[in-house]
Amino acid sequence: MKRLWQGYLKTSLILKITVALVLGVLTGLVFGEGASVLTPLGDLLLNLLNFLILPLILFTLIVGVNQTQLSSLGRMGGKTFLYYTATSAFAIIVGLTVATIFSPGTGLSLPNETFEAPENPGVISVLLNIVPSNIVTAFSEYNLLGIIFTAIVFGIAISYLRSSSEHRALGEQVYNVANGLNEATLTIMKGILQYVPIGVFAIVANTVGSQGLNTLLELGNVVAVLYVGIAVQIVIYILLMLAFKISPKAFFSQARTPMLTAFVTQSSSGTLPLTLNAAKNLGVSKSLYGFSLPLGATINMDGAAIRIAVSAVFAANVVGQPLGLTEMLMVVLVGTLASIGTAGVPGAGIVMIATVFAQLGLPMEAVALLTAIDALVGMGATMLNITGDLVGTKIIDQTEKKKGTQAA
Repeated sequence: MKRLWQGYLKTSLILKITVALVLGVLTGLVFGEGASVLTPLGDLLLNLLNFLILPLILFTLIVGVNQTQLSSLGRMGGKTFLYYTATSAFAIIVGLTVATIFSPGTGLSLPNETFEAPENPGVISVLLNIVPSNIVTAFSEYNLLGIIFTAIVFGIAISYLRSSSEHRALGEQVYNVANGLNEATLTIMKGILQYVPIGVFAIVANTVGSQGLNTLLELGNVVAVLYVGIAVQIVIYILLMLAFKISPKAFFSQARTPMLTAFVTQSSSGTLPLTLNAAKNLGVSKSLYGFSLPLGATINMDGAAIRIAVSAVFAANVVGQPLGLTEMLMVVLVGTLASIGTAGVPGAGIVMIATVFAQLGLPMEAVALLTAIDALVGMGATMLNITGDLVGTKIIDQTEKKKGTQAA
């Protein structure tokens, strides 16, 4: 038994996750809804990942802020926000282009059931939530933007103490505590990584067992078009990396673990511990990935953006009113803003889709139709979300290192 456990520990994580995916699909197909008995194992993985999110963001950011100049932090923040906004808008354009070519939804009819659009928090609300009125509430409600703000403020304060002659010793003590807690968090994460394949197996088996192949076949055209759009966006990422002299092979060797985990869990936030670990292994500066990835998990959703575009074209085709140029521009604008105002959690895509549909006057009944394949499209969209976060973070890190070299 001990030898078997040692062999498991020595096996590469990506191989274990791949085997778990295959076994999960087979188990779901064989046992159907009976695979739901494995649900607790999947829930445990999500709980373990969520368990690490807060300490990872808090301590990584505090330590990161103290390892860079504040002027550099502001510059990197500007680059990050610009990248996230631009790629989200571009992803919607990719989705619109692909969907227009393949025209999903033509010939389908709307369901009789009604659908009540969920409320989107909106951009103004999101901006206000950056500064939490209560730190405890920000942490308990997983307000990632509020937590990032809190970590940056305390990180700057500690950096100020360390640079002052009066409180230097005290500042160093506080920093050492934060650094020690950060290392402890990373140690815990190493242990959780060993459980990831088991949780992946359970989640995949339950998803396949409950959804089955009928759902995929029923609206297969929509699913296929979305994955074509995702493939196109990944090609664009590869071209961007090549333009900035980043090896796609080296990148994906580290990114594939969080990509697969995001695919299974459908949660950008839940995958954050693995995404941060991948950025660390890619050699990205901690002061950058400590805030760019948590921020990306909240506002950068390239996969969701493509999903919005495909869904809008689908709904327009179902009612026999294909989108014109004006409507497409509206999808780009509203979709980009909607993606910023929605948290990176399972089911958030439906909120964004409903928001865009309401702005364009598209029928909410079409949203009800799309919920049938929510899990199937959500998997690919979430995977692309975190891939875009990592690509952007690596590119920005590359520009910062180049700037440092030139400056030297």
